[in-house]
Amino acid sequence: MVKEYKQVRNPLLRVLLMIAGGVCVILGVIGIFLPVLPTTPFLLLAAACYVRSSERFYDWLLSHPSLGQYVLPYLDGSGMPRKAKRYTLIMLWLTMPLAIYLIPLWPVRILLALIGTSVSVYIIRLPEPTEP
Repeated sequence: MVKEYKQVRNPLLRVLLMIAGGVCVILGVIGIFLPVLPTTPFLLLAAACYVRSSERFYDWLLSHPSLGQYVLPYLDGSGMPRKAKRYTLIMLWLTMPLAIYLIPLWPVRILLALIGTSVSVYIIRLPEPTEP
């Protein structure tokens, strides 16, 4: 299903990755109920942290009956559900203009707009999993 990755050997870095993964899971769960937080990106980040730090937590996240449905389609290559794409793009473009407005440096503003556009193109081009 998913490529195997070597776990980090440094114990301090492993602990930091596990903590970061835990924070991302918490934010992802909050995002299920709070519309301003995106669930899928946080859970994908948690999976990325766990795959390098704790096989047990990584397996738990992927096999979780509620949380796994947000992560598995992306990880197995079938893409991102249309609803998640739409929500992510809406949140991105609701917050991006504010960030661009608050940053006083024009080169950074331009960079933010390019990053937002690139991320949008990437998300739009992701395949959408077929419903069972």
